[in-house]
Amino acid sequence: MKNYTITVNGNVYDVVVEEGATSGAPVAAKAPAAPKAAPKAAPAAAAPKAAAGAGSIKVEAGAAGKVFKVEKKVGDAVKKGDAVIIIEAMKMEIPVVAPQDGTVASIDVAVGDAIEAGATLATLN
Repeated sequence: MKNYTITVNGNVYDVVVEEGATSGAPVAAKAPAAPKAAPKAAPAAAAPKAAAGAGSIKVEAGAAGKVFKVEKKVGDAVKKGDAVIIIEAMKMEIPVVAPQDGTVASIDVAVGDAIEAGATLATLN
């Protein structure tokens, strides 16, 4: 058994973890780690989509989060600064904008996809 002291939002918790046990308590203690691993797997799945982009100008995420809304569709003309994708990070909606004028060549993500900072979300021509 291992003893840990954990502070969450200013509240201090003393936690005892049994190693190798199959009871419900250790599983519940490990459960929060599983969701953290899942978002890391999702961007890896999104990477092949990004490679399939048809345009030469990349529209990249400035922060990690989830795709909240797709503002433009393939074929739409955009001007520099126009929102192409809206991502949600830390309960905020963050527009990902066109880096220059062009036409949307591909949208490489879908609403709900978890993304990492720097991921290619769309491409322009």
